[in-house]
Amino acid sequence: MEKNIRRQFQQYFEKEALIAVAAPGRVNLIGEHTDYNQGFVLPGAIDKRIYVAIAKNDEYKLNVYASQYRENFSFPLNDLHPVSGWATYLLGMIFYLQKQKSGIEGIDVLIDGDVPVGAGMSSSAAICSAFGFALNELFGLGLTRMQLAFTGQKTEHEFAGVKCGIMDQFASLHGKAGHVIKLDCRSMEYEYIRFDFPEYKIALVNTLVSHSLAGTEYNVRRQQCEEGVDLLQKYFPSIHSLRDVTAEQLESHKTKLREIVYRRCHFIIHENMRLLHGCELLTKGNLTAFGELMYQSHEGLSKWYEVSCIESDFLVVHAKSQPGVAGARQMGGGFGGCTINLVKDGMVENFSTDISNAYKKEFNKTPEIYIMQIEDGAKLIV
Repeated sequence: MEKNIRRQFQQYFEKEALIAVAAPGRVNLIGEHTDYNQGFVLPGAIDKRIYVAIAKNDEYKLNVYASQYRENFSFPLNDLHPVSGWATYLLGMIFYLQKQKSGIEGIDVLIDGDVPVGAGMSSSAAICSAFGFALNELFGLGLTRMQLAFTGQKTEHEFAGVKCGIMDQFASLHGKAGHVIKLDCRSMEYEYIRFDFPEYKIALVNTLVSHSLAGTEYNVRRQQCEEGVDLLQKYFPSIHSLRDVTAEQLESHKTKLREIVYRRCHFIIHENMRLLHGCELLTKGNLTAFGELMYQSHEGLSKWYEVSCIESDFLVVHAKSQPGVAGARQMGGGFGGCTINLVKDGMVENFSTDISNAYKKEFNKTPEIYIMQIEDGAKLIV
């Protein structure tokens, strides 16, 4: 598809693309919903990408065609505002980049990709990253990858209405082949953790349940976490986020919190602890113990943070019973999407067949299964 994106642009716009960019989706091994609580996450960029080809026009408009949707739109650049659907990400990126830098002119854009939508691989962040990277190159804006990541996050917040953390955009722009990224979502300091287990594959199993609740419930969970912080600050003034709260502090004031708020805070605090321990285990090459933390993470997502669904729970329970599976959990914001599974290379085919058959028998639909590897972040396509 990398080579094809320029040809598609040529065919549609009848001129050469000046810039072509690929930006990946991401997986997150552990550390879910911790990013907007200023905690840690452990994502990696994957070999599923959004592709953007772009050239200037003299209309002061954004003309865009999305191959995967077979949809085209045209928007004047002097009247940018949120719209429904995928185009809002492009409009948001232009809007916020214009606020940082001048010089953005009319553009023709063609988009294609193979990041599944609604599967928890952050297709929206990949769109923002690819488009922002392309604009940065085309107009010589001089922005860093970090600045582009924050612009993508701002677009998600204000143009798409999802108050996400920074993980998805960061991973798409900063990914490194053969490594996951331990990202401190408060300081934005990061460390590449080698993920070099050639005898294992990353298998994503798509429940085919659209996580349509995720946007609304995501914001509700964020508010519940903030409620917990506000109360705990009265007793521990040094606390600024759940990142600062110890398990002991939470338990000592459990009765002061609403039960639902206590459960949300409990999950976030323990998820951060699991992640930090998990990084130590990966550094030591202990994937088996790391996998056990993934199962614990899913239990927390399902029972404490309540962002799972019966389909995801079924897949994780079934995966745990399969030979050659080191760990599994729901991945992403929740309420559907994919589970992430660490499966021995020689067992991938059996795993895929068994879990597909079991899922179809239970829910009368066959899940999509993607075999992933960890790859580099956003890049120019020559």
